[in-house]
Amino acid sequence: MNSQSIESPTSVQWVEIDPERAGQRIDNFLLASLKGVPRSRIYRMLRKGEVRVNKGRVKATYRLIAGDSVRIPPVRTAEVPENLPPSDRVLRLIEESILMEGKGFLILNKPSGIAVHGGSGLSYGVIEAIRALRPEADFLELVHRLDRDTSGCLIIAKRRSVLRELHSLLRTGGMDKRYLALVKGKWRGGEKRVDAPLLKNTLRSGERVVKVSEEGKTALSIFRPVATFESATLVEVVLKTGRTHQIRVHAASIGHPVAGDEKYGDEAFNRELREMGLKRLFLHARFLAFRLPELEGDVRVEAPLPPELETFLERLKSP
Repeated sequence: MNSQSIESPTSVQWVEIDPERAGQRIDNFLLASLKGVPRSRIYRMLRKGEVRVNKGRVKATYRLIAGDSVRIPPVRTAEVPENLPPSDRVLRLIEESILMEGKGFLILNKPSGIAVHGGSGLSYGVIEAIRALRPEADFLELVHRLDRDTSGCLIIAKRRSVLRELHSLLRTGGMDKRYLALVKGKWRGGEKRVDAPLLKNTLRSGERVVKVSEEGKTALSIFRPVATFESATLVEVVLKTGRTHQIRVHAASIGHPVAGDEKYGDEAFNRELREMGLKRLFLHARFLAFRLPELEGDVRVEAPLPPELETFLERLKSP
């Protein structure tokens, strides 16, 4: 059976992994293969052992090996919502957001409010829009993720080999990723390194919640103040690891939650800024730099701060 695309099965199916799929995490493989099945359903299948690899249970982080035999359990058609294609407005927005495109990848300035992929009640995300814009492309996959409300630099791989190389850079710290965030309070001192392990939990609803815990995975963020206002500070954040919600949880853990963060933020602070006109999470992936062996020179991309965030900063500067 071709492992590149799997119809939602009504009976158990076994899929043999070919070399092109090797190295991919099992959760990402299932999300890409079982189009339209909610993310929460995918993780539930893994937790319950409904999905098997070589007849054994595996965790969501398991990376597939060529020759692996994957058991795909039955998924009722009723569980798969009818996906609506991205609207022309969204397609134009994504097309206009592309900052750089090469032979093996493209980088876009993801707009806030658009998820990186469909699922969990969403018909589409950035990757579905890119695939609609590039119907002739044989391969288009997310290299990393940004939260739905976070804007900025997002990489899409156009080759499996490039995806592997970029994943390797992410794992080994070979990619320079920098963000801008507006956080609560006046910053005291200069650079702060937050080296606090993060533990990810998935609630029954499928919602992901992350907390600082010694049981979690290593996570390191470096915060540098850029501008200070009456009740907030603009900081640059350099990520040395790429954990889920890392910046938001680390910022909250040191008493400087990110503005507009409804999950980990400060409700009163958010309300104050909302009344001043902030309508979104103030977190923006502003810069990416990396080197690929098959490319000449370094790749350096900067995503300009969205106009609504620039305008809000000007408002904070006003007396």
